[in-house]
Amino acid sequence: MDQADAIVVGAGLAGLAAAAELGDRGKRVIIVDQEPRSFLGGQAFWSLGGLFMVDTPEQRRMGIRDSRELALNDWMGSAQFDRDEDALPRKWAEAYIDFAAGEMRPWLHAMGLRWFPIVGWAERGGSFADGHGNSVPRFHLTWGTGPGIIEHFVRRCEEHERAGRIHFNFRHQVDRIDMANGTAKGVSGTILADDSAERGQKTNRDPVGDFAFNAPSVIVTSGGIGGNFDMVRQVWPTDRLGPAPQKMVAGVPAHVDGRMIGISEAAGGHVINGDRMWHYTEGVKNWDPIWPSHGIRILPGPSSMWFDATGNRFKPPALPGFDSMSTLREILATGYDYSWFVLTQKVIKKEFALSGSEQNPDLTSKKWSEVIKQRILSGKNATGPVEAFKEKGEDFVVANDLATLVRGMNQVAGGNLIDEAKLRAQIEARDAQIDNPFSKDAQMMAIHAARNYRGDRLLRTAKPHKFLDPANGPLIAVKLHVLTRKTLGGLHTTLDSRMIGADGTPVPGLFAAGEVAGFGGGGYHGYNALEGTFLGGCIFSGRNAGRSEAIA
Repeated sequence: MDQADAIVVGAGLAGLAAAAELGDRGKRVIIVDQEPRSFLGGQAFWSLGGLFMVDTPEQRRMGIRDSRELALNDWMGSAQFDRDEDALPRKWAEAYIDFAAGEMRPWLHAMGLRWFPIVGWAERGGSFADGHGNSVPRFHLTWGTGPGIIEHFVRRCEEHERAGRIHFNFRHQVDRIDMANGTAKGVSGTILADDSAERGQKTNRDPVGDFAFNAPSVIVTSGGIGGNFDMVRQVWPTDRLGPAPQKMVAGVPAHVDGRMIGISEAAGGHVINGDRMWHYTEGVKNWDPIWPSHGIRILPGPSSMWFDATGNRFKPPALPGFDSMSTLREILATGYDYSWFVLTQKVIKKEFALSGSEQNPDLTSKKWSEVIKQRILSGKNATGPVEAFKEKGEDFVVANDLATLVRGMNQVAGGNLIDEAKLRAQIEARDAQIDNPFSKDAQMMAIHAARNYRGDRLLRTAKPHKFLDPANGPLIAVKLHVLTRKTLGGLHTTLDSRMIGADGTPVPGLFAAGEVAGFGGGGYHGYNALEGTFLGGCIFSGRNAGRSEAIA
Protein backbone atom coordinates (compact mmCIF):
# COMPACT_ATOMS: atom_id res chain seq x y z
CA MET A 1 0.00 0.00 0.00
CA ASP A 2 1.34 3.43 -0.90
CA GLN A 3 2.45 5.53 2.07
CA ALA A 4 2.43 8.77 0.09
CA ASP A 5 1.63 10.25 -3.29
CA ALA A 6 5.27 11.17 -3.86
CA ILE A 7 8.71 10.71 -2.34
CA VAL A 8 11.24 13.53 -2.64
CA VAL A 9 14.88 12.46 -2.36
CA GLY A 10 16.87 15.44 -1.14
CA ALA A 11 15.83 18.32 1.11
CA GLY A 12 17.65 21.07 -0.77
CA LEU A 13 16.03 24.00 -2.55
CA ALA A 14 14.70 22.00 -5.51
CA GLY A 15 13.26 19.33 -3.23
CA LEU A 16 11.64 21.88 -0.96
CA ALA A 17 10.15 23.70 -3.96
CA ALA A 18 8.69 20.44 -5.30
CA ALA A 19 7.35 19.35 -1.91
CA ALA A 20 5.81 22.75 -1.19
CA GLU A 21 3.93 22.69 -4.49
CA LEU A 22 2.74 19.14 -3.88
CA GLY A 23 1.60 20.07 -0.40
CA ASP A 24 -0.35 22.99 -1.82
CA ARG A 25 -2.13 20.48 -4.04
CA GLY A 26 -3.07 18.40 -1.00
CA LYS A 27 -0.67 15.58 -1.86
CA ARG A 28 0.98 13.37 0.74
CA VAL A 29 4.75 13.70 0.53
CA ILE A 30 7.67 11.88 2.13
CA ILE A 31 10.99 13.76 2.06
CA VAL A 32 14.15 11.72 2.68
CA ASP A 33 17.62 13.16 3.16
CA GLN A 34 20.86 11.59 4.35
CA GLU A 35 21.79 14.66 6.42
CA PRO A 36 20.32 15.94 9.73
CA ARG A 37 17.39 18.36 9.92
CA SER A 38 19.87 21.14 10.70
CA PHE A 39 21.08 20.83 7.07
CA LEU A 40 17.59 21.61 5.69
CA GLY A 41 17.91 23.65 2.50
CA GLY A 42 21.10 21.90 1.44
CA GLN A 43 23.70 23.71 -0.59
CA ALA A 44 21.45 26.70 -1.23
CA PHE A 45 21.92 27.77 2.39
CA TRP A 46 25.56 28.58 1.67
CA SER A 47 24.88 30.58 -1.48
CA LEU A 48 25.02 34.32 -1.98
CA GLY A 49 21.37 34.16 -2.97
CA GLY A 50 21.60 35.60 -6.47
CA LEU A 51 18.71 35.09 -8.87
CA PHE A 52 18.72 35.71 -12.63
CA MET A 53 15.59 37.75 -13.35
CA VAL A 54 14.66 39.88 -16.33
CA ASP A 55 13.07 43.35 -16.69
CA THR A 56 12.45 43.84 -12.98
CA PRO A 57 11.65 46.97 -10.95
CA GLU A 58 15.13 46.70 -9.45
CA GLN A 59 16.69 46.84 -12.90
CA ARG A 60 14.52 49.70 -14.07
CA ARG A 61 15.32 51.76 -10.97
CA MET A 62 19.04 51.33 -11.79
CA GLY A 63 18.50 52.54 -15.36
CA ILE A 64 18.82 49.05 -16.90
CA ARG A 65 16.75 48.30 -19.98
CA ASP A 66 16.23 44.56 -20.21
CA SER A 67 13.81 42.35 -22.10
CA ARG A 68 12.91 38.73 -22.65
CA GLU A 69 14.37 38.94 -26.17
CA LEU A 70 17.72 40.31 -24.98
CA ALA A 71 17.93 37.73 -22.20
CA LEU A 72 17.11 34.89 -24.58
CA ASN A 73 19.78 36.08 -27.01
CA ASP A 74 22.33 36.18 -24.18
CA TRP A 75 21.32 32.73 -22.95
CA MET A 76 21.50 31.06 -26.34
CA GLY A 77 24.79 32.75 -27.16
CA SER A 78 26.17 31.42 -23.90
CA ALA A 79 24.63 27.95 -24.05
CA GLN A 80 25.90 27.22 -27.58
CA PHE A 81 23.65 24.15 -27.81
CA ASP A 82 25.15 21.82 -30.44
CA ARG A 83 23.94 18.27 -29.71
CA ASP A 84 20.87 16.29 -30.69
CA GLU A 85 20.12 15.69 -27.00
CA ASP A 86 19.96 19.47 -26.45
CA ALA A 87 16.38 19.65 -27.74
CA LEU A 88 14.77 19.50 -24.29
CA PRO A 89 17.49 21.54 -22.54
CA ARG A 90 16.84 24.26 -25.12
CA LYS A 91 13.10 24.16 -24.38
CA TRP A 92 13.87 24.35 -20.66
CA ALA A 93 16.06 27.39 -21.28
CA GLU A 94 13.29 29.13 -23.22
CA ALA A 95 10.78 28.25 -20.51
CA TYR A 96 13.08 29.59 -17.79
CA ILE A 97 13.55 32.88 -19.66
CA ASP A 98 9.76 33.18 -19.89
CA PHE A 99 9.56 32.51 -16.14
CA ALA A 100 12.40 34.92 -15.27
CA ALA A 101 10.86 37.69 -17.40
CA GLY A 102 7.33 37.02 -16.20
CA GLU A 103 5.93 35.23 -13.17
CA MET A 104 9.14 34.62 -11.24
CA ARG A 105 9.56 37.89 -9.38
CA PRO A 106 5.89 38.52 -8.46
CA TRP A 107 5.50 34.90 -7.35
CA LEU A 108 8.60 35.02 -5.15
CA HIS A 109 7.75 38.50 -3.89
CA ALA A 110 4.31 37.29 -2.81
CA MET A 111 6.07 34.45 -0.99
CA GLY A 112 8.09 37.02 0.96
CA LEU A 113 11.40 37.34 -0.88
CA ARG A 114 13.05 40.75 -1.28
CA TRP A 115 16.19 41.88 -3.13
CA PHE A 116 19.10 44.25 -2.64
CA PRO A 117 18.37 47.38 -4.70
CA ILE A 118 21.61 47.28 -6.72
CA VAL A 119 21.53 44.56 -9.40
CA GLY A 120 24.85 42.78 -9.96
CA TRP A 121 26.52 42.33 -13.33
CA ALA A 122 27.98 38.83 -13.52
CA GLU A 123 29.54 36.92 -16.44
CA ARG A 124 29.92 39.94 -18.70
CA GLY A 125 31.25 37.95 -21.63
CA GLY A 126 33.84 40.21 -23.24
CA SER A 127 33.43 39.01 -26.83
CA PHE A 128 30.62 39.55 -29.35
CA ALA A 129 26.98 40.51 -28.81
CA ASP A 130 25.80 37.10 -29.98
CA GLY A 131 28.31 35.23 -27.82
CA HIS A 132 28.61 34.40 -24.13
CA GLY A 133 27.69 36.81 -21.38
CA ASN A 134 25.08 39.08 -19.82
CA SER A 135 24.52 42.22 -21.87
CA VAL A 136 23.08 43.92 -18.78
CA PRO A 137 23.11 43.34 -15.00
CA ARG A 138 20.63 40.62 -13.99
CA PHE A 139 22.05 39.19 -10.74
CA HIS A 140 19.40 39.98 -8.11
CA LEU A 141 20.92 39.50 -4.66
CA THR A 142 18.27 38.20 -2.28
CA TRP A 143 17.93 40.13 0.97
CA GLY A 144 19.16 37.54 3.47
CA THR A 145 21.34 35.72 0.87
CA GLY A 146 20.86 31.93 0.60
CA PRO A 147 19.07 31.57 3.94
CA GLY A 148 16.75 34.37 2.82
CA ILE A 149 15.64 32.20 -0.10
CA ILE A 150 15.25 28.84 1.58
CA GLU A 151 13.43 30.18 4.64
CA HIS A 152 10.26 30.70 2.63
CA PHE A 153 10.30 27.22 1.09
CA VAL A 154 11.15 25.71 4.48
CA ARG A 155 8.25 27.63 6.01
CA ARG A 156 5.84 26.35 3.39
CA CYS A 157 6.99 22.75 3.86
CA GLU A 158 6.88 22.94 7.64
CA GLU A 159 3.32 24.27 7.46
CA HIS A 160 2.42 21.17 5.45
CA GLU A 161 4.37 19.06 7.92
CA ARG A 162 2.24 20.37 10.78
CA ALA A 163 -0.87 19.66 8.71
CA GLY A 164 0.29 16.06 8.17
CA ARG A 165 0.80 16.32 4.43
CA ILE A 166 4.63 16.29 4.45
CA HIS A 167 6.78 13.90 6.49
CA PHE A 168 10.52 14.52 6.81
CA ASN A 169 12.87 11.59 7.26
CA PHE A 170 16.42 12.75 7.95
CA ARG A 171 19.52 10.53 8.15
CA HIS A 172 17.84 8.28 5.59
CA GLN A 173 20.27 7.39 2.81
CA VAL A 174 18.58 6.11 -0.33
CA ASP A 175 20.38 3.10 -1.81
CA ARG A 176 17.77 2.05 -4.37
CA ILE A 177 14.81 3.37 -6.27
CA ASP A 178 12.45 0.42 -6.20
CA MET A 179 10.91 -0.43 -9.55
CA ALA A 180 8.30 -2.96 -10.70
CA ASN A 181 7.72 -3.64 -14.39
CA GLY A 182 9.59 -0.46 -15.28
CA THR A 183 7.50 1.73 -12.97
CA ALA A 184 8.63 3.48 -9.78
CA LYS A 185 7.25 2.01 -6.57
CA GLY A 186 9.31 3.77 -3.90
CA VAL A 187 12.77 3.95 -2.36
CA SER A 188 14.73 1.92 0.15
CA GLY A 189 18.04 2.27 1.88
CA THR A 190 19.98 2.74 5.09
CA ILE A 191 19.14 4.66 8.25
CA LEU A 192 22.28 6.43 9.42
CA ALA A 193 23.31 7.15 12.99
CA ASP A 194 22.41 10.54 14.42
CA ASP A 195 25.05 13.19 13.93
CA SER A 196 25.36 16.50 15.74
CA ALA A 197 27.78 18.04 13.23
CA GLU A 198 27.39 21.71 12.49
CA ARG A 199 25.64 22.55 9.24
CA GLY A 200 27.93 21.84 6.28
CA GLN A 201 30.40 19.65 8.13
CA LYS A 202 31.00 16.08 7.01
CA THR A 203 28.70 13.63 8.78
CA ASN A 204 29.04 9.94 9.57
CA ARG A 205 27.79 7.12 7.37
CA ASP A 206 27.31 4.62 10.20
CA PRO A 207 24.31 2.33 9.51
CA VAL A 208 21.79 1.70 12.29
CA GLY A 209 18.92 0.20 10.31
CA ASP A 210 17.04 -0.10 7.03
CA PHE A 211 13.98 1.58 5.57
CA ALA A 212 11.57 1.29 2.67
CA PHE A 213 8.93 3.80 1.58
CA ASN A 214 6.29 3.19 -1.07
CA ALA A 215 4.82 5.79 -3.44
CA PRO A 216 3.92 5.87 -7.15
CA SER A 217 6.13 8.92 -7.80
CA VAL A 218 9.77 9.48 -6.85
CA ILE A 219 11.36 12.92 -7.35
CA VAL A 220 15.17 12.97 -7.17
CA THR A 221 16.53 16.36 -6.08
CA SER A 222 19.87 15.24 -4.67
CA GLY A 223 22.23 17.85 -6.17
CA GLY A 224 25.44 17.51 -8.14
CA ILE A 225 28.96 16.15 -7.73
CA GLY A 226 31.06 19.15 -6.68
CA GLY A 227 31.99 17.66 -3.30
CA ASN A 228 33.29 14.46 -4.91
CA PHE A 229 36.64 15.22 -6.59
CA ASP A 230 36.95 11.68 -7.94
CA MET A 231 33.64 11.98 -9.78
CA VAL A 232 34.52 15.46 -11.05
CA ARG A 233 37.74 14.10 -12.55
CA GLN A 234 35.93 11.11 -14.10
CA VAL A 235 33.70 13.36 -16.21
CA TRP A 236 36.21 16.16 -16.78
CA PRO A 237 36.20 17.13 -20.51
CA THR A 238 39.96 17.13 -21.14
CA ASP A 239 39.51 17.65 -24.87
CA ARG A 240 37.59 20.87 -24.30
CA LEU A 241 38.97 22.35 -21.07
CA GLY A 242 42.39 20.76 -20.81
CA PRO A 243 43.62 18.37 -18.11
CA ALA A 244 41.78 18.30 -14.80
CA PRO A 245 43.58 20.28 -12.08
CA GLN A 246 45.81 18.24 -9.79
CA LYS A 247 44.69 20.41 -6.89
CA MET A 248 41.23 21.86 -6.43
CA VAL A 249 39.22 23.38 -3.62
CA ALA A 250 35.60 22.48 -2.92
CA GLY A 251 32.92 25.12 -3.21
CA VAL A 252 30.27 22.76 -1.83
CA PRO A 253 29.99 20.48 1.22
CA ALA A 254 30.98 16.81 1.15
CA HIS A 255 27.35 15.66 0.99
CA VAL A 256 27.19 16.98 -2.60
CA ASP A 257 28.55 13.60 -3.63
CA GLY A 258 26.59 12.59 -6.73
CA ARG A 259 25.62 9.16 -5.38
CA MET A 260 21.98 9.44 -6.48
CA ILE A 261 22.97 9.88 -10.12
CA GLY A 262 24.04 6.25 -10.49
CA ILE A 263 21.08 5.08 -8.44
CA SER A 264 18.73 6.99 -10.75
CA GLU A 265 20.41 5.52 -13.83
CA ALA A 266 20.01 2.02 -12.39
CA ALA A 267 16.28 2.70 -12.08
CA GLY A 268 16.01 3.74 -15.73
CA GLY A 269 17.03 7.40 -15.80
CA HIS A 270 19.57 8.64 -18.32
CA VAL A 271 22.30 11.27 -17.92
CA ILE A 272 23.09 13.59 -20.82
CA ASN A 273 25.79 16.25 -21.12
CA GLY A 274 27.70 14.81 -18.20
CA ASP A 275 30.88 16.48 -19.47
CA ARG A 276 29.47 19.98 -19.11
CA MET A 277 30.44 21.60 -15.85
CA TRP A 278 30.88 24.96 -14.16
CA HIS A 279 33.86 25.40 -11.91
CA TYR A 280 35.28 28.74 -10.84
CA THR A 281 38.80 30.03 -11.35
CA GLU A 282 38.89 32.47 -8.41
CA GLY A 283 38.89 30.03 -5.49
CA VAL A 284 40.89 30.60 -2.31
CA LYS A 285 41.42 28.20 0.57
CA ASN A 286 39.15 28.99 3.48
CA TRP A 287 41.28 29.92 6.50
CA ASP A 288 38.37 28.74 8.72
CA PRO A 289 37.05 25.67 6.85
CA ILE A 290 33.68 24.06 7.46
CA TRP A 291 33.83 21.13 5.03
CA PRO A 292 36.78 19.19 3.53
CA SER A 293 39.00 21.20 1.15
CA HIS A 294 36.70 24.16 1.74
CA GLY A 295 37.20 26.91 -0.82
CA ILE A 296 35.60 30.31 -1.17
CA ARG A 297 35.09 32.07 -4.47
CA ILE A 298 36.14 35.66 -4.89
CA LEU A 299 33.48 37.54 -6.85
CA PRO A 300 35.73 40.16 -8.40
CA GLY A 301 35.05 43.52 -9.91
CA PRO A 302 36.83 44.23 -13.20
CA SER A 303 40.04 45.92 -12.01
CA SER A 304 42.38 43.22 -10.65
CA MET A 305 45.19 42.27 -13.04
CA TRP A 306 45.12 38.54 -13.79
CA PHE A 307 48.36 36.64 -14.31
CA ASP A 308 49.18 33.00 -14.93
CA ALA A 309 51.48 31.01 -12.64
CA THR A 310 54.57 32.31 -14.46
CA GLY A 311 53.55 35.95 -14.38
CA ASN A 312 52.06 36.44 -17.86
CA ARG A 313 48.93 38.58 -18.03
CA PHE A 314 45.88 36.83 -19.46
CA LYS A 315 44.30 38.20 -22.61
CA PRO A 316 40.59 39.05 -22.98
CA PRO A 317 38.05 37.61 -22.43
CA ALA A 318 39.99 36.16 -19.46
CA LEU A 319 39.21 39.20 -17.33
CA PRO A 320 37.81 39.19 -13.79
CA GLY A 321 34.07 38.52 -13.91
CA PHE A 322 33.78 38.17 -17.69
CA ASP A 323 34.10 34.61 -19.00
CA SER A 324 34.65 31.78 -16.52
CA MET A 325 35.08 28.90 -18.96
CA SER A 326 37.46 30.75 -21.28
CA THR A 327 39.58 31.70 -18.30
CA LEU A 328 39.56 28.12 -17.00
CA ARG A 329 40.82 26.89 -20.36
CA GLU A 330 43.54 29.55 -20.42
CA ILE A 331 44.73 28.65 -16.94
CA LEU A 332 44.91 24.91 -17.61
CA ALA A 333 46.67 25.50 -20.93
CA THR A 334 49.64 26.90 -19.00
CA GLY A 335 50.36 23.50 -17.44
CA TYR A 336 49.57 24.85 -13.97
CA ASP A 337 46.33 24.68 -12.02
CA TYR A 338 46.46 28.10 -10.37
CA SER A 339 46.77 31.77 -11.27
CA TRP A 340 47.21 35.16 -9.58
CA PHE A 341 45.29 38.37 -9.02
CA VAL A 342 47.41 41.47 -8.42
CA LEU A 343 45.57 44.51 -7.07
CA THR A 344 45.63 47.33 -4.54
CA GLN A 345 43.87 48.11 -1.28
CA LYS A 346 41.58 50.48 -3.18
CA VAL A 347 40.50 47.59 -5.43
CA ILE A 348 39.98 45.07 -2.65
CA LYS A 349 37.98 47.65 -0.69
CA LYS A 350 35.45 48.22 -3.45
CA GLU A 351 35.58 45.18 -5.68
CA PHE A 352 36.18 42.04 -3.63
CA ALA A 353 33.12 40.12 -2.56
CA LEU A 354 33.23 36.58 -1.24
CA SER A 355 30.67 33.98 -2.24
CA GLY A 356 28.56 32.48 0.48
CA SER A 357 26.01 33.52 3.05
CA GLU A 358 28.50 33.10 5.89
CA GLN A 359 30.98 35.46 4.21
CA ASN A 360 28.38 38.23 3.96
CA PRO A 361 26.91 38.48 7.46
CA ASP A 362 25.62 42.00 6.83
CA LEU A 363 23.51 41.00 3.83
CA THR A 364 22.50 37.73 5.48
CA SER A 365 21.33 39.61 8.59
CA LYS A 366 18.89 41.72 6.50
CA LYS A 367 19.97 44.75 8.54
CA TRP A 368 20.71 47.94 6.65
CA SER A 369 22.71 49.20 9.61
CA GLU A 370 25.14 46.28 9.19
CA VAL A 371 25.40 46.81 5.42
CA ILE A 372 26.23 50.50 5.91
CA LYS A 373 28.73 49.69 8.67
CA GLN A 374 30.52 47.00 6.60
CA ARG A 375 30.45 48.62 3.16
CA ILE A 376 30.18 52.39 3.64
CA LEU A 377 31.65 53.32 7.03
CA SER A 378 34.68 51.01 6.95
CA GLY A 379 37.18 53.64 5.81
CA LYS A 380 39.93 52.16 3.68
CA ASN A 381 39.06 48.62 4.75
CA ALA A 382 37.07 46.06 2.82
CA THR A 383 34.31 44.13 4.60
CA GLY A 384 35.29 42.24 7.73
CA PRO A 385 35.32 38.80 6.07
CA VAL A 386 37.46 40.06 3.16
CA GLU A 387 39.94 41.71 5.53
CA ALA A 388 40.07 38.47 7.54
CA PHE A 389 41.05 36.54 4.41
CA LYS A 390 43.65 39.19 3.57
CA GLU A 391 45.14 38.82 7.04
CA LYS A 392 44.77 35.08 7.66
CA GLY A 393 44.32 33.42 4.26
CA GLU A 394 47.33 31.42 3.09
CA ASP A 395 46.73 32.51 -0.53
CA PHE A 396 47.04 36.25 0.19
CA VAL A 397 50.26 38.28 -0.04
CA VAL A 398 50.33 41.91 1.12
CA ALA A 399 53.31 44.23 0.60
CA ASN A 400 54.19 47.90 0.34
CA ASP A 401 56.36 47.46 -2.76
CA LEU A 402 56.47 45.16 -5.77
CA ALA A 403 59.78 43.49 -4.92
CA THR A 404 58.44 42.34 -1.57
CA LEU A 405 55.17 41.27 -3.16
CA VAL A 406 56.97 39.08 -5.72
CA ARG A 407 59.08 37.43 -3.02
CA GLY A 408 55.89 36.62 -1.15
CA MET A 409 54.19 35.24 -4.27
CA ASN A 410 57.12 32.92 -4.96
CA GLN A 411 57.14 31.81 -1.34
CA VAL A 412 53.42 31.00 -1.39
CA ALA A 413 53.59 29.12 -4.69
CA GLY A 414 57.02 27.54 -4.17
CA GLY A 415 59.89 28.09 -6.58
CA ASN A 416 60.69 31.33 -8.38
CA LEU A 417 58.22 31.40 -11.27
CA ILE A 418 57.40 35.10 -10.94
CA ASP A 419 60.08 37.46 -12.25
CA GLU A 420 59.88 40.94 -10.73
CA ALA A 421 61.08 42.79 -13.82
CA LYS A 422 58.55 41.06 -16.10
CA LEU A 423 55.68 41.66 -13.69
CA ARG A 424 56.70 45.27 -13.17
CA ALA A 425 56.81 45.96 -16.92
CA GLN A 426 53.25 44.70 -17.38
CA ILE A 427 51.88 46.70 -14.45
CA GLU A 428 53.71 49.85 -15.55
CA ALA A 429 52.25 49.50 -19.05
CA ARG A 430 48.80 49.22 -17.53
CA ASP A 431 49.40 52.18 -15.20
CA ALA A 432 50.42 54.34 -18.18
CA GLN A 433 46.83 54.02 -19.46
CA ILE A 434 45.33 55.72 -16.39
CA ASP A 435 45.91 59.39 -17.26
CA ASN A 436 43.10 59.55 -19.84
CA PRO A 437 39.43 58.51 -19.76
CA PHE A 438 40.15 56.32 -22.80
CA SER A 439 42.61 53.55 -23.45
CA LYS A 440 43.80 50.85 -25.85
CA ASP A 441 44.01 48.34 -22.98
CA ALA A 442 40.93 46.08 -23.19
CA GLN A 443 40.66 45.73 -19.43
CA MET A 444 40.84 49.50 -18.92
CA MET A 445 38.10 49.91 -21.54
CA ALA A 446 36.01 47.38 -19.62
CA ILE A 447 36.56 49.28 -16.36
CA HIS A 448 35.40 52.56 -17.93
CA ALA A 449 32.37 50.77 -19.38
CA ALA A 450 31.55 49.23 -15.99
CA ARG A 451 31.59 52.63 -14.33
CA ASN A 452 28.95 53.81 -16.80
CA TYR A 453 26.60 51.56 -14.83
CA ARG A 454 25.45 53.30 -11.67
CA GLY A 455 25.57 50.14 -9.58
CA ASP A 456 29.17 49.36 -10.48
CA ARG A 457 30.26 52.94 -9.92
CA LEU A 458 28.67 52.99 -6.47
CA LEU A 459 29.70 49.59 -5.11
CA ARG A 460 31.63 47.32 -7.46
CA THR A 461 34.22 49.15 -9.57
CA ALA A 462 37.05 51.22 -8.14
CA LYS A 463 38.01 54.50 -9.73
CA PRO A 464 40.93 53.80 -12.12
CA HIS A 465 44.25 54.39 -10.40
CA LYS A 466 47.91 53.46 -10.74
CA PHE A 467 48.76 50.21 -8.98
CA LEU A 468 52.41 51.13 -8.39
CA ASP A 469 51.60 54.46 -6.73
CA PRO A 470 52.20 53.88 -2.99
CA ALA A 471 49.25 56.14 -2.19
CA ASN A 472 46.92 53.43 -3.52
CA GLY A 473 48.56 50.58 -1.60
CA PRO A 474 49.39 48.30 -0.15
CA LEU A 475 49.79 45.93 -3.08
CA ILE A 476 48.00 42.60 -2.80
CA ALA A 477 48.47 39.31 -4.65
CA VAL A 478 46.04 36.41 -4.37
CA LYS A 479 46.81 32.86 -5.47
CA LEU A 480 43.67 31.52 -7.14
CA HIS A 481 42.66 27.85 -7.29
CA VAL A 482 40.06 26.04 -9.37
CA LEU A 483 36.99 25.71 -7.18
CA THR A 484 34.44 22.96 -7.88
CA ARG A 485 30.83 24.05 -7.93
CA LYS A 486 28.21 22.95 -10.48
CA THR A 487 27.55 20.18 -12.95
CA LEU A 488 25.66 21.60 -15.92
CA GLY A 489 24.56 18.26 -17.38
CA GLY A 490 22.32 15.75 -15.63
CA LEU A 491 19.33 13.47 -15.78
CA HIS A 492 17.31 13.99 -18.95
CA THR A 493 13.85 15.32 -18.11
CA THR A 494 10.67 16.56 -19.75
CA LEU A 495 9.35 20.06 -19.10
CA ASP A 496 7.41 18.75 -16.11
CA SER A 497 10.57 17.10 -14.71
CA ARG A 498 9.76 13.48 -15.62
CA MET A 499 12.92 11.43 -16.08
CA ILE A 500 13.59 10.22 -19.61
CA GLY A 501 15.21 6.85 -20.16
CA ALA A 502 17.93 5.93 -22.65
CA ASP A 503 15.21 5.03 -25.18
CA GLY A 504 13.95 8.63 -25.17
CA THR A 505 10.66 7.97 -23.37
CA PRO A 506 9.63 9.00 -19.83
CA VAL A 507 10.13 6.44 -17.06
CA PRO A 508 6.77 6.02 -15.28
CA GLY A 509 6.86 7.51 -11.79
CA LEU A 510 10.40 8.94 -11.96
CA PHE A 511 11.16 12.66 -11.76
CA ALA A 512 14.27 14.79 -11.26
CA ALA A 513 14.82 18.47 -10.51
CA GLY A 514 17.62 20.82 -9.56
CA GLU A 515 21.28 20.22 -10.24
CA VAL A 516 20.90 16.45 -10.59
CA ALA A 517 18.81 17.23 -13.70
CA GLY A 518 21.17 19.89 -15.02
CA PHE A 519 18.68 22.38 -13.51
CA GLY A 520 16.19 21.22 -16.10
CA GLY A 521 16.13 18.90 -19.09
CA GLY A 522 19.59 17.49 -18.46
CA GLY A 523 21.43 20.77 -18.88
CA TYR A 524 19.52 23.96 -19.62
CA HIS A 525 22.71 26.04 -19.40
CA GLY A 526 24.43 24.33 -22.31
CA TYR A 527 28.16 25.04 -21.99
CA ASN A 528 28.01 28.28 -19.97
CA ALA A 529 26.03 29.75 -17.11
CA LEU A 530 24.95 33.36 -16.70
CA GLU A 531 24.87 33.27 -12.86
CA GLY A 532 21.80 33.43 -10.68
CA THR A 533 20.56 30.56 -12.82
CA PHE A 534 21.52 27.79 -10.36
CA LEU A 535 19.18 28.77 -7.55
CA GLY A 536 16.70 29.97 -10.15
CA GLY A 537 16.89 26.61 -11.91
CA CYS A 538 16.35 24.71 -8.66
CA ILE A 539 13.26 26.76 -7.91
CA PHE A 540 11.89 26.50 -11.44
CA SER A 541 12.51 22.79 -12.02
CA GLY A 542 11.36 21.89 -8.50
CA ARG A 543 8.19 23.88 -9.00
CA ASN A 544 7.58 22.16 -12.34
CA ALA A 545 7.99 18.75 -10.70
CA GLY A 546 5.59 19.63 -7.91
CA ARG A 547 3.01 20.89 -10.39
CA SER A 548 3.34 17.98 -12.81
CA GLU A 549 0.02 16.48 -13.82
CA ALA A 550 1.81 13.13 -14.00
CA ILE A 551 1.69 13.08 -10.19
CA ALA A 552 -1.96 12.22 -9.72
